[in-house]
Amino acid sequence: MYFYKNEFLSKKDVSLSPDDRGYYFGDGIYEVFRVYHGKLYEQDAHMQRLQRTASEVRIELPFSIEKIEQILTELVLRNELIEGTVYMQITRGEAPRAHPFPTQAEPILLAYCNEVQRPIASIHNGINAITLEDIRWLRCDLKTLNLLPNVMAKQAALDHGVQEVILHRNGIVTECSASNLMMIKDDVLYTHPANHLILHGITRAVVLRLAQSLAIMIKEESFTTEQLLQADEAFITGTTMEITPIIQIDGKSIGTGTPGQLTRRLQNEFERTFA
Repeated sequence: MYFYKNEFLSKKDVSLSPDDRGYYFGDGIYEVFRVYHGKLYEQDAHMQRLQRTASEVRIELPFSIEKIEQILTELVLRNELIEGTVYMQITRGEAPRAHPFPTQAEPILLAYCNEVQRPIASIHNGINAITLEDIRWLRCDLKTLNLLPNVMAKQAALDHGVQEVILHRNGIVTECSASNLMMIKDDVLYTHPANHLILHGITRAVVLRLAQSLAIMIKEESFTTEQLLQADEAFITGTTMEITPIIQIDGKSIGTGTPGQLTRRLQNEFERTFA
């Protein structure tokens, strides 16, 4: 069951227009919600980010936030989703192809559910990564449909036989292809500041709150790829990946080459937030 424009439909009945600006310009925004036990996780935070992104790119939401929340809740119920994700995007609407904002187009909401299991193996065992230059635009804080550089980075990871790419700008680590990055050195947690160069991740914010509750020192400041390779621990955070340790980068083991102690403590605390 999908929601498209103004109604709930089966997938086969959803008909996307070739004039949708999301199709030929990537002119739209999106959110991915995690569902645990049939409930949307961190719903308020996602909605706040949706509003901010919509305002920054000047897309008027087709419904009130309250109505969107009702739609997504109903979608989860209709799909009988217990554990998985809800994907939602809003495009600027349908209009003849021209770069300026159309004056008549009405924004379009599309949403659907996916049954997605938690990545237990990756969470417990950790993953490997490589580093690549960050070639994205300079408003990575906005969750828009313009994801081709991220797609290329993720494919590069797979081409190299690893699970993730760590992006950097002239040696300064930003984030990953589809997640935020944190490292631990001498019991201090480091992560890039939440500015225009990274997405302000919902799971990232939860982890920082948990770290504070555990009295882990936090430094939101930039660090280099060289410093990252000398880290005691490293992990990614994201809606679908939760807190996943990185045990090897560019062929070099991070710390002991196994998930670290502070990462494990954060994982345990994170699981309690939706248990």
